[in-house]
Amino acid sequence: MHSLENYVLGRWIGGTGEGQLLHDAVTGEAFAHTSTKGLDFGEVLNYARTTGNPALRKMTFPERGLMLKALALHLSAQKEKFYALSYRSGATRADSWIDIEGGIGNLFSYASLRRKFPDQTYALDGEPHSLGKGGTFMAQHLLVPKEGTAIHINAFNFPVWGMLEKIAVNLLAGVPAVVKPATLTSYLTEAVVREIDKAGILPKGALQLICGSAGDLLDHVDSQDVITFTGSAETGLKLKAHPTVLRENVPFTMEADSLNSIVLGADVDPSMPEFDVFIKEVRKEMTVKAGQKCTAIRRIFVPESRLQEVQHALTKALAQTLIGNPAHEKVRMGSLAGLGQREEVRSQVKKLLACSQLIYGNLDGVLEVVDADALKGAFISPLLLLSEHPFSADAVHAVEAFGPVSTLMPYKDMGQALDLVKKGKGSLVCSLVTASPAPARDFVLGAAPHHGRILVLNAACAKESTGHGSPLPLLVHGGPGRAGGGEEMGGVRGVRHYMQRVAIQGDPSMLTAITGVYQPGGDQVLSPVHPFRKYFEELEVGDTVITHKRTVTESDIVQFANVSWDHFYAHTDHTSLEGTTFSKPVAHGYFILSAAAGLFVDPGKGPVLLNYGLEECRFIKPVYAGSTIGVKLTCKEKVRQEPRDEADIPKGIVKWYVDVYDETGESVAIASILTMVKCKN
Repeated sequence: MHSLENYVLGRWIGGTGEGQLLHDAVTGEAFAHTSTKGLDFGEVLNYARTTGNPALRKMTFPERGLMLKALALHLSAQKEKFYALSYRSGATRADSWIDIEGGIGNLFSYASLRRKFPDQTYALDGEPHSLGKGGTFMAQHLLVPKEGTAIHINAFNFPVWGMLEKIAVNLLAGVPAVVKPATLTSYLTEAVVREIDKAGILPKGALQLICGSAGDLLDHVDSQDVITFTGSAETGLKLKAHPTVLRENVPFTMEADSLNSIVLGADVDPSMPEFDVFIKEVRKEMTVKAGQKCTAIRRIFVPESRLQEVQHALTKALAQTLIGNPAHEKVRMGSLAGLGQREEVRSQVKKLLACSQLIYGNLDGVLEVVDADALKGAFISPLLLLSEHPFSADAVHAVEAFGPVSTLMPYKDMGQALDLVKKGKGSLVCSLVTASPAPARDFVLGAAPHHGRILVLNAACAKESTGHGSPLPLLVHGGPGRAGGGEEMGGVRGVRHYMQRVAIQGDPSMLTAITGVYQPGGDQVLSPVHPFRKYFEELEVGDTVITHKRTVTESDIVQFANVSWDHFYAHTDHTSLEGTTFSKPVAHGYFILSAAAGLFVDPGKGPVLLNYGLEECRFIKPVYAGSTIGVKLTCKEKVRQEPRDEADIPKGIVKWYVDVYDETGESVAIASILTMVKCKN
């Protein structure tokens, strides 16, 4: 029998004693055991804080992102090992694809997010704020990695994705992780961590794994740690109320199982493609992972005039689901994760039957399974219930059977549908299937305060839709109320969760030095060498060129109008200016920017390879014929680019602060432009 081990303190350690037996969900065979007895959890957390955290904090965002990319590539090459082991959890290959490749996909996605961050160990958050009239006192928010560790307590249903989708975020932020998967399926998490360890890609202490009881782990958390929990609301609330968590004010993100719903719009009838989309979506969400998904559809709301048609179509679709050994190529639904889980589902369904009736499936067992023993394996039939009076059926809005179980319910109008959806008291996701934009808008705005995500499905997006139950790395995964109130993933938003936001106040030059980004009003370093003649490495933030000046003429304005075809009246018509902010025809804003470029560009061939774009631009003051403009061009920020291949030219992106001013010294335009600059080496 295989003994699972814990990956802590930089090595693999088995617990003492017999520990907990783990069973094959398909055959019922006990094949492994695990234990955490004898582990010092205080030492585990201290190792993460003192070894893993400093190593990650020293890395820049690009370095952390490339680390995630290398890890994703390595795990992709090993994925068939994980698929073979995943069958033991009752998951089909399609189910396992969500878990395994979905998890690896999160690593790839967050690796690509490195481009959204600076080439630094920290990041700026938002725009600078001027706090004084004289421009000598300002503030800028800064994000720095916390000095603790992320503690991830995960559910049994996604042993790979549950770990990878979370560590992708904290590792990019520069914070290590201690992962505690649900013991029931921890054997698959352990297999993935063994491959991560073999790869040697992560710094020591960046990832630790606990297979088994968490013991007194939470007794040792402190204010620099972050806890995430995925599982039942009941367990989550107990952990959230832990005395040390409360005393240390440890950030606690909970993603709890919720009573997610789907609504069929009143405009949809069986002749429309949206009707088929609706039926397929419900069937998929009931049978994928045997319904063991925190995002699975538990409540199905349809117009009362369509109740019989939907019931008939759903029962017909569910009858086509072949149940059995998940390794069999024809099987479309495997087993639950274990016999204990099956008993839990049956117990919850009995509560639901107090206010509903079973219209498809058999609560006692599965009549026929493919290539398996229905008694030894944790098999269960899809169970479709009907509750004809949903406003008085409290259980269907409060009790969740975590398996292939959904309840069908009627509504009279969209107002009722909204009221019924809200009775779930907070959900991770809701779907609306409709072809009509107006009711879709009303529904979304009404349901939004109660959901983390809303999918609006119609024929136009159905083919490309990732589906009701698919959280995406760049979107927030979480929800209010019963769903836990937390937010996971969410792209850049998720990374910020593991960083401390601090407001830095001071003079512009001091904040430029601290942040590594030029702040308006800061010291500008004049050099006899034009900045466009400097290679990427030679440029320093603050390097500035003050150009010669140019007087704008009426001819300039007329010629730019003719060249650009922009004949807006404010530029060309003297007779139409009454009642406007202009006293006479004004120069085009884009002419001012173009003229500024003519002033600050060094024309000779040099390290600047091309104009990369414009991030922001503001036209502050009108420029009339006769005004004289000049430019201060300052190096604002530098971001080194990764080579696409061996033949690629080493280069970086330089952001420039462009201040165009007139003869009075007042700014008329402010912009941030980007150039691609060649590296010297």
